[in-house]
Amino acid sequence: MTIAHIANLWSLVGHPSPAKEWSLEKKIKAVAAAGFDGITTRVTPEHRRLAEKHGLRHILGFISTDDPTEFADRLREQKEAGAVHINVQLDNHDTPPALATKHWLALDRAAEKIGGVFPALEVHRDCCTETPEKTYEIAERYHRATGRLIRMNFDFSHIASVKHLHPGNYIERLLDHPALVQHSEQAHFRPFNGHHCQVPVTHRGALTPEVKSYLVFVEAFMALWKKAPSNKNRTLFACPEMGPYSPGGGGYNITGLPPAWPDAAVLRAELQKAWARAK
Repeated sequence: MTIAHIANLWSLVGHPSPAKEWSLEKKIKAVAAAGFDGITTRVTPEHRRLAEKHGLRHILGFISTDDPTEFADRLREQKEAGAVHINVQLDNHDTPPALATKHWLALDRAAEKIGGVFPALEVHRDCCTETPEKTYEIAERYHRATGRLIRMNFDFSHIASVKHLHPGNYIERLLDHPALVQHSEQAHFRPFNGHHCQVPVTHRGALTPEVKSYLVFVEAFMALWKKAPSNKNRTLFACPEMGPYSPGGGGYNITGLPPAWPDAAVLRAELQKAWARAK
């Protein structure tokens, strides 16, 4: 089993400043220099060309949709741009789980028909998976319909803030569906606490207390994933998911916190250490 570190190009939006934002090639070159193995975004042929030029082995795609008529075209678009694994933010906050499951089954069938792509349903607010109750109802409905485990991309930062968790119960409350965690191939690792779905990785050149608590959870997640015999020959695609600042303060990164990209690069190294420790 292996881990592949995947940079979300979203972390580089507006970097190093909105007025002097790097070109796409400079961003991808920086991703490679920071030791990442690949990129994720809504990829295009240009992303594929530059990723290959700079030696990045993995290209992960992205889809956000609530329209079943778009499923096949969106999947095909990402495949043509080099993606095999595709992250999917599906539907909306008020989509009932029964309808969301129907949509996921349709997307799943479209992916099988296209071939060579593996979509994963992301746990994310303002989507059909905005709460653990909805998420796991969709997973159960999918299992009843197909006899298979649903493929998910866990970003536990959303659930942690929705459920107001604290470091003492991250593991107990978030790793309560071990089979689904072990079946996953993508994971978004955004440091969180029960009040904020993104906390800083560094402060004044050192790791923050918040991220240190979070990394205990990360190590438990990775140890759980490693325990599955079925993962012996699989890769965990790990994305240190740090969001950028948005105008007006409406983004994941807020005034006073470190920029997203440097923190994402530090977090990548910490994820590798957690992987080595996880037993």
